[in-house]
Amino acid sequence: MKLIMAVISKGDSNNLIKALTVAKFAVTKLSTTGGFLSLGNTTLLIGVDDKDVDAVLKIVETKSKKSNKVVPTSASYGLGVYSAFPVNVKVGGAVVFVLNVERFEKI
Repeated sequence: MKLIMAVISKGDSNNLIKALTVAKFAVTKLSTTGGFLSLGNTTLLIGVDDKDVDAVLKIVETKSKKSNKVVPTSASYGLGVYSAFPVNVKVGGAVVFVLNVERFEKI
């Protein structure tokens, strides 16, 4: 058995959860915040048999969209002066961890 932890953008969560549920995968949703841009994320916990990992990953890939976002940043040029300028950053998609589960019980 595996535990899949998928960190996705908040905007993609409803469509992904619906697709996983339709495919008969149980999902637990956690609201999380990213450290880099401090944007709202969703972390999904999905417990599956080993044989179902690829099916879940394919659903996550199709429902997690990447996009570009312009965000302000600050940079010092070694002069002690900070200048804010926008930077184009790729956001979205998914970060997925697949972990071995030693024991699983529904109580």
